[in-house]
Amino acid sequence: MSQRRLLREGHESHFRILPRFIQILHGRRHSRNNPRQICSDEIMHQDIIPLYAADIQDQLKKQFAYLSGGRGGDGCPVITFPDYPAFSEIPEKEFQNVLTYLTSIPSLRDAGIGFILVIDRRQDKWTSVKASILRIAASFPGNLQLVLVLRPTGFFHRALSDIAFKFNKDEFKMKVPIIMLGSVSELQGYIDKTQLTEDLGGTLDYCHNRWLSRRTAIEGFAQKVKQTAQILQSFGTELAETELPNDVQSTSSLLATHTEKKDKMKEDIRLAVEQGDDILGSITKPVTENPEYKLNQDQLDNQTTVERLLAQLHETETAFDEFWIKHQQKLEQCLHLRNFEQNFREVKAALDIVSERLSAFTDVGNSCSHVEHILKDLANFEEKSCETIAKARMLASEGDAFIQSNHYAVDSIIPKCSELHHLCDVFTTETERRRNLLNKSLELHGLLEKSMKWCDEGIYLLASQPVDKCQSQDGAESALQEIEKFLDAGAGNKIKELNKIYREYAHILNEDLKEHVQKVFQKQESMEEMFQKRQVSLKKLAAKQTRPVQPVAPRPEAFVKSPCTFAGLQREYVSNSESSALRRVNYRRGKSEMTELHQSRGGSTMDDEENLAVLRQHVINELIETERAYVEELLCVLEGYAAEMDNPLMAHLISPELQNKKDILFGNMEEIYHFHNRIFLRELENYVEYPELVGRCFLDQMEDFQIYEKYCQNKPRSESLWRQFSDSVFFQECQRKLDHKLSLDSYLLKPVQRITKYQLLLKEMLKYSKNCEGAEDLQEALTSILGILKAVNDSMHQIAITGYDGNLNELGKLLMQGSFNVWTDHKKGHSKVKDLARFKPMQRHLFLHEKAVLFCKKREENGEGYEKAPSYSYKHSLNMAAVGITENVKGDAKKFEIWYNAREEVYIIQAPTPEVKATWVNEIRKVLTSQLQACREASQHRTLEQTQSLPLPASSCASPSRNHIRNTKKTEERKADLASLEGYGTTVAPKYPEKGKGWAKTSHSLDASEENDGWSSAEDPLNSSDAEEEGGGGGGEMKLTPGKYTVVTDYEKGVSEEFTVKSGDLVQLIREGEDGLWYVKNLSSGREGWIPANNLLMLIGNSKSAQSLSSSESGTASSTLSTSSSCSDSCNASSTSFSDIKG
Repeated sequence: MSQRRLLREGHESHFRILPRFIQILHGRRHSRNNPRQICSDEIMHQDIIPLYAADIQDQLKKQFAYLSGGRGGDGCPVITFPDYPAFSEIPEKEFQNVLTYLTSIPSLRDAGIGFILVIDRRQDKWTSVKASILRIAASFPGNLQLVLVLRPTGFFHRALSDIAFKFNKDEFKMKVPIIMLGSVSELQGYIDKTQLTEDLGGTLDYCHNRWLSRRTAIEGFAQKVKQTAQILQSFGTELAETELPNDVQSTSSLLATHTEKKDKMKEDIRLAVEQGDDILGSITKPVTENPEYKLNQDQLDNQTTVERLLAQLHETETAFDEFWIKHQQKLEQCLHLRNFEQNFREVKAALDIVSERLSAFTDVGNSCSHVEHILKDLANFEEKSCETIAKARMLASEGDAFIQSNHYAVDSIIPKCSELHHLCDVFTTETERRRNLLNKSLELHGLLEKSMKWCDEGIYLLASQPVDKCQSQDGAESALQEIEKFLDAGAGNKIKELNKIYREYAHILNEDLKEHVQKVFQKQESMEEMFQKRQVSLKKLAAKQTRPVQPVAPRPEAFVKSPCTFAGLQREYVSNSESSALRRVNYRRGKSEMTELHQSRGGSTMDDEENLAVLRQHVINELIETERAYVEELLCVLEGYAAEMDNPLMAHLISPELQNKKDILFGNMEEIYHFHNRIFLRELENYVEYPELVGRCFLDQMEDFQIYEKYCQNKPRSESLWRQFSDSVFFQECQRKLDHKLSLDSYLLKPVQRITKYQLLLKEMLKYSKNCEGAEDLQEALTSILGILKAVNDSMHQIAITGYDGNLNELGKLLMQGSFNVWTDHKKGHSKVKDLARFKPMQRHLFLHEKAVLFCKKREENGEGYEKAPSYSYKHSLNMAAVGITENVKGDAKKFEIWYNAREEVYIIQAPTPEVKATWVNEIRKVLTSQLQACREASQHRTLEQTQSLPLPASSCASPSRNHIRNTKKTEERKADLASLEGYGTTVAPKYPEKGKGWAKTSHSLDASEENDGWSSAEDPLNSSDAEEEGGGGGGEMKLTPGKYTVVTDYEKGVSEEFTVKSGDLVQLIREGEDGLWYVKNLSSGREGWIPANNLLMLIGNSKSAQSLSSSESGTASSTLSTSSSCSDSCNASSTSFSDIKG
């Protein structure tokens, strides 16, 4: 490539890029506005593909022609054709390429003057010289100034060349002169010695390889500059035509991509500049090393070319940098805008939520504590909202800064900033307005509560004044002064004008609050009226004159019936003439005194009732106020601790071991809170005017109180977890935010304390409501609450049972639990073991369930707090379906027996007190009775089905309706018998039947001791079949069998005059004697005697046997009580025996 071509391409690329960058910077996008101009501009600057030294490097290395850099006298470039033996063998294409390339190197000005060709053929023949000249003349592409030929040095060929050149001069077809030179010295006459290379006798420093390497480097650098300019132009066009994204991520990604490409462009430019500097340094190196050294013209041209290329590269880089700065600024503004818009959406959503929550603060409260709680919630809400408001204000300030910096999207930013400022101002104003309303509400409630407190104190004052002391003048005056002092001191607590209250607090008075104000005002008026009445009465008593004491205080009735009594008493003091007038005066005085006495007594009764009403009101107020405080404390714990455990902002304060353990720490506290807040508290408030009826509120919600059992069962786990993490920074931070003086564990104990508080308040209310309408409900509610407390306590023990393989819930409800001394007396045990067992009791903790009784061993108490509760190691259990009891054990009133499987296993239980024993025996009796009842009902059902399925005899005169009536009557009699049995503490235990034999009746021991008054296991011998007559429904006598019966009528005519029975006594038929007599024992009185069978049938009527026959294997003949282990078997057996009798 020529020097001029290098410079021209450099200039062209430079001047193509610079206008484009200038156009881009001014916002003119030619690719869009005028694509034809761009296309034509590109075409206009397209050239024929030039030759580069790197492309013909192998051809140039042959050195059959070279451009040494020498110049002629007028600056013509010199091209030297050295002696090259194989000149004629050079391919025409290579020859043409080399000449074309060499002629393209000099500048246009030098090339326009023409070239001087030096053809060195000193070692050649004339024929070769002629051929070389002809070939050069035919192929030389540039202008020629002069052709100098060094002819062959041989004599013959020199002479031949002189002659041939003269005669063949016209064949060379050159328009320039061709001079044949015979020596180098002649050549130096045409070209200065300094412009000739050493092989031509000159001093010009020329190295072909160095020249070739430099030409390759310069052309490569020029190509690099051109490519860089084109890449920058393309990249600038891409940047200018890029659409701005609409989201933060895309904008950020685009900015990063463009920045990365820009950095790569800058790196390429830097490398190109380094390359140009290296080339320039290599050109000027000789001068640097030797200041006297002078560069030839080609070297100077190369230096100029490289310098211009470097200048163009720097100008292009500068233009690109300017464009990039503006493009980057625009992208950054776009990114700021997208961030601003995204933050605006987030802040706007947060402000909407905050405003919505603020709008929920519409409640003005129903008490001072409630309003204070709302104010505290509002303050907490405002504190939590401060962050959102601060973000909104900061974002608005950021938008204002964008506006001040002339952001390209000012029109989009201004409305958003205005909206943010508006929303923040509205929130601040509305929050202040809500706070003012609540402060006003607090002020009103404070006034109302002061009035209420003053009224309560006044009523209490009236109730506390003793009536008997007020009957005296001094007492009345003292009471009157006390009342006046109270009224004067409390004048500031009164609500003076109701309308003034309405006007002053009109903006917070809703219907409920207005009604509350009216009630308080009415109560105040009622209290003032009571004071006025009391003052009137006391003033009368204080103003009453002292009268002489009468000798006899007449009865009040005497004044009414016979007013002359006073006259009779006065006869000994007055004359007959004054008796009539005096009688009238005394009569009027006596009547007046009686009236005052009646009023005094009636007032005393009325005052007592007022006192009780006041006390009831105090109890209900305490109940409601403490309930409100309890609900607030639960809410405080749930919001201040439980909710914060799910707060991501607090997660870093929670240790990993504590995470996901909120349910363990707080149990079902949230369930308890919702019950009290949504249901129980609201129901309690309905009874504020009727405190004596509050028992009904407890009874209606009694089932919901079962949730406390779950909470208490979880309490040990919660307590253990708290002790592990009580020093956690999380809990300390929560306590600090709530401003609590007590730690969390104190509040976790609140539900346990609250459930125990109810029974105390109910006891107080019941004490003051004994003669009121709701006394029975209060008593029932108290009993139920105590039952829940017992169930909670029992369940706390139950969860401490260890070693039980089954599911405790399958054993039914836990009825009782307690610690006992236990002896064993089993048939299958070794005799010595039995003897030792009688004297060495075991300490066992018994758990009585509906379906089983568990024997456990109490373990030592370890740990602290709830972990100090004992644990119970399971030993064994007895199925209640196979259990019997002996209520009394000889020699100890605190012992009873529980035996199993017909006394194969006997457990002697010693209770701590007789009362505990009685409670357990009664509870076991109820379980066994309920099981027996279930068996009997099943048996009766089967019996009735079988009876209805039997064909009626042809001779029977009983109608179906009569049979139905009799069956119905039998069912009712059985139910009555069971009820009487349960009422007198009797229970029945069925004996296990032998396999395949149904229910066997065994004989009862005649020497049963009086102490053994329990019952043994067997099915009721007088089952439905025993109660029927033998004739299958005829009218025969009822068959008597040994057993226990309830007497339905009195009897005092026994064979033994001392033996009597009364209605309701429980008797035992022991045996049947001669002459129709039965030996009977009255279990109620302990006496025994003979009763005729007919009288006995009359005494027991339709009463069914309550006896279970003792096991024949029982050596002590202890009578006990149990139910069958298989109710279905017993029922089937009963049905069979009934059918047999009926058949």
